[in-house]
Amino acid sequence: MNINHYLKIAEELKIKQKQVSDTIDLLDEGATVPFISRYRKEVTGSLDEVQVSAIRDRVQQLRDLDKRKEAILKSIKEQGKLTPELEKKLDAAETMAVLEDLYLPYKPKRRTKATIAKEKGLEPLATRIFSQESFDVMAEAKKYIDPEKEVNTEEEALAGARDIMAEWINENAELRIKMRKLFIDEGKFVSKVIPGKEEEAIKYKDYFDWTEPVKTAPSHRVLAMRRGEKELFLMLDSTPEELDAIALMEKMVVVENNRAAEQVKLAIKDCYKRLLKPSMETEVRLYSKKRADEEAIKVFTENLRQLLLGAPLGEQAVLAIDPGFRTGCKTVCLGPQGQLLHYDAIYPNEPQKKIAESGALVKHWVEKYDIKAIAIGNGTASRETESFVKSLGLPKHVLVVMVNESGASIYSASQVARDEFPDHDLTVRGAVSIGRRLMDPLAELVKIDAKSIGVGQYQHDVDQAALNNSLDDTVMSCVNAVGVEINTASKELLTYVSGLGPALAAKIVEYRNENGPFKSRSEIKKVPRLGDKAYEQAAGFLRIRGAKNPMDASAVHPESYAVVEKMAKDINAKVSELMKSDELREKIILKNYVSETVGLPTLQDIMSELSKPGRDPRETFEVFNFQEGVNEMKDLKVGMKLPGIITNITNFGAFVDIGVHQDGLVHLSNMADRYISDPNEVVTVNQKVEVTVMEVDTARKRIGLSMKSDPFAEKKPTGGGGRRERKPKEEKEPEGDMAAKLALLKGKFGK
Repeated sequence: MNINHYLKIAEELKIKQKQVSDTIDLLDEGATVPFISRYRKEVTGSLDEVQVSAIRDRVQQLRDLDKRKEAILKSIKEQGKLTPELEKKLDAAETMAVLEDLYLPYKPKRRTKATIAKEKGLEPLATRIFSQESFDVMAEAKKYIDPEKEVNTEEEALAGARDIMAEWINENAELRIKMRKLFIDEGKFVSKVIPGKEEEAIKYKDYFDWTEPVKTAPSHRVLAMRRGEKELFLMLDSTPEELDAIALMEKMVVVENNRAAEQVKLAIKDCYKRLLKPSMETEVRLYSKKRADEEAIKVFTENLRQLLLGAPLGEQAVLAIDPGFRTGCKTVCLGPQGQLLHYDAIYPNEPQKKIAESGALVKHWVEKYDIKAIAIGNGTASRETESFVKSLGLPKHVLVVMVNESGASIYSASQVARDEFPDHDLTVRGAVSIGRRLMDPLAELVKIDAKSIGVGQYQHDVDQAALNNSLDDTVMSCVNAVGVEINTASKELLTYVSGLGPALAAKIVEYRNENGPFKSRSEIKKVPRLGDKAYEQAAGFLRIRGAKNPMDASAVHPESYAVVEKMAKDINAKVSELMKSDELREKIILKNYVSETVGLPTLQDIMSELSKPGRDPRETFEVFNFQEGVNEMKDLKVGMKLPGIITNITNFGAFVDIGVHQDGLVHLSNMADRYISDPNEVVTVNQKVEVTVMEVDTARKRIGLSMKSDPFAEKKPTGGGGRRERKPKEEKEPEGDMAAKLALLKGKFGK
């Protein structure tokens, strides 16, 4: 690893070089991000998951850059064109774009207009014209007329020379850097509807005639315009003003005012339109897409994290209902560990309306299976089914909870569901998923492709590899933050435990099925193919309740058991007593246990864990109820204040379920009484909020909501308004006399 990379990463992340190098060593040894941030704080200087992930991702980028440099150096060497100066420039390149700019003149090409002109012997003419000396251009061009080479006139000779000059200009690395900056800083997205598609493209109406700077365009609008273009509804351009681009090129290339310079200017215009503009626009589109993807992925992963870490009901018997009208309500009874005890269908809604019969069945199941909560999916007929259940006069301790069922149908048709319930149909599996989501959202949602959970923004438009990597990181982070009970966890949940993965997760479940529950963490080593490294990475995140050693149910890593046992021995207590007594723990003097391998950060973590061994870090479950009598959009009135629950957060606002089968949008400008730039400043997924109805558009199924304390207060004018166009910045004329300027030009272009 290049030591300069350590320095670069340390500088970018504002941490020490040693923290970077030691973290990279751990990653290269196969350690996971959760393990490093939780159990190797002495090594990394207490870096958190975000910092460790940033180091991992950045070092991969730099290694990819190094590989590309090696390939380019090899290619240029084989051509016999590598100079010490070029090698130095290649070595100093810090981005792929700069690296490719330097390689462009040496890159194997298809047959271009310039190569054809060179074959006609026109390169000497191009070289003389490009010097911009004063001479008779037409007379010089006449020398190159050669019918056998298909050069029949002076103009044909000049055209070929311009083709060669255009390619020289296009391949100049310094010019490309400045042009790239112009495209990014001053480029504009210009979106227009394709004529004749106005009605068909109505969902893109906002972009029928839209202009905004590339540099500041938010993620959701970039992805929306690109999707509209892909679906052949919109025409999208993303360039700066052509005059500004040409002016920039002329300032860098034109050094005289004569006939030769006029030919160079013509070559510049041709270069821009034919070569540089398409190339730069492609790059800018990739740049803006990458930036939009990163923002969308960030939004998605943050939503997913909040959803996965939603408060669990816990191990209690649940009756789950997947509501419906004509086909009835699929109903299942689940035991405290989520096991399926019973399934059936009831018909309390239209058209059957078997209310008495359905009610009797629900009451019977509640009593027979000691049901503590009833989970109702929030899809079709949910509010009607909720009203029916609440009318039954069930015992007060039985909670009635509406559960977000996004993705339940995906789960029910998946191989995971078929493996779990091979003898049951889709409807039973879907109802089971709804019930288990209430009991433990994390354990159930890991079984579903994260993109199907319903908390993303343009998730199918972003880079899928980057999205999947980020989502996997998020799921792994959440799973390991909570910890996993190894004796009840599904294969899918175990897959995300640090150091395991699908193959070892399957082996653990297989071993558990054949040998019964694990009695200790050390027994995990008996699982086939689970070696010392995997055990080291996973053990601290696995829990075994009721184990002989109480630390097996905690986040204390087995490698630290000896330290805890010594602590207990030093105060004449048992480990179990130490874990129960604040008074005993206060007797421990941590500095007495610092060693070469165990420092204060780990000791402090151990003491924190002993005070709450194995405690779930998620919030306590609270029941939420929608407003009674407000079940459909037609029940809404502007000005109504309603309880709601945040279902999805985007960078332009948050969507809120208010119980009418259509989420409403609280725009960023309506989220707080103060100015905010990011919805995450004030809301989280699953948060309970009170909203005011501002707008109801039944035809377009749109509901506008506000979280302001006085949303109808008159807005004061803020001044300005509209989108102002920014003028391109003017570049200063290079200093020095004309001779110096000409020397500079020759140096830049090497001609």
